[in-house]
Amino acid sequence: MNEEIRKAIQEVLYQKRISQADLARRLDKTPQEISRALKDPIRGGKVPELWQDILDELDLELVIRPRAKRQAS
Repeated sequence: MNEEIRKAIQEVLYQKRISQADLARRLDKTPQEISRALKDPIRGGKVPELWQDILDELDLELVIRPRAKRQAS
């Protein structure tokens, strides 16, 4: 996970007033798992190596953006 995505996720959590512990509960994960996922690459929050190799080979990058609002059916 690159730094831009990490910061964007942290910003959305802040805007929505959701703590990492709250996010962990919502995802049925431990707070430690969320913390590790959102930390710098050296401490575990990195894109799996194969995915990074694929992105690099195809000259692509991960980008984060809000989803479009879904209409009620």
